Amino acid sequence: MKPKKSLGQNFLNDDSILTKIVETGNIEINDIILEIGPGTGNLTKKILEKKPKVLIVVEKDKDLSFFLKKKFGEKIKVINNDILNCYNDFEFDKPIKVFGNLPYNVSTQILTSFIKIKNMCDKFQKFVFIFQKEVGDRILAHENSKNYGRLSIITSWKLNVRKVIDIDPKYFNPVPKVWSTLLSLTPKLDFEYIKNPENLEHITNIFFHQRRKMIRKPMKQLFNNFDEIANKMNIDLNLRPQNLSKKTYLEICKIYENLNK
Repeated sequence: MKPKKSLGQNFLNDDSILTKIVETGNIEINDIILEIGPGTGNLTKKILEKKPKVLIVVEKDKDLSFFLKKKFGEKIKVINNDILNCYNDFEFDKPIKVFGNLPYNVSTQILTSFIKIKNMCDKFQKFVFIFQKEVGDRILAHENSKNYGRLSIITSWKLNVRKVIDIDPKYFNPVPKVWSTLLSLTPKLDFEYIKNPENLEHITNIFFHQRRKMIRKPMKQLFNNFDEIANKMNIDLNLRPQNLSKKTYLEICKIYENLNK
């Protein structure tokens, strides 16, 4: 099976990296596993060696779906679909673990789709995802750094994130031009309540649209009484978006929601 450039396919084929991914997921015999974009099944095979209770794979490529059914038979359940069309369709009696070597072009969209699920922590136990390294750096970033922005704020709202390893391009077929990063993401059981996650996306988009500008402009765009709100929150309006903490953005979001009931 040849990788299809149109689907952003880069098959991971290094045994030691595949083993590391499975170890990161800490698979147990009663686990229910979902794998996104299994490709030719290299990681699928490693997961099956751990004998999970159920292994479901979602593969968008029709040819690969047929290939996987033929290769693994009844050992797995193959869903021929785009994960972005079915990410919220999985209902089990326990949280599941999700693995994925995510296509670079839609990886952030896949991640944020899971985050925006209302009862995410009831449905999912852990995500073990491979991202383009540049995206991984943005997810992991903290305030006052160049990579800090919307993605790090939205991800940290509901997930604890741990970097496992960076992955050399040579371990993929075809060989990409960039490094990748393996992340372990675990849902938080306790996080700030936000009525609508799209409000947090909206607010961070306004702030980071011009990340080098002072935050006076986005605050003014969001609130008529922006000076009063800034004073109450003890925010210096001369700061830049990257200077505000993740917690501050969540507080801004809650104020925004209360004023727009």
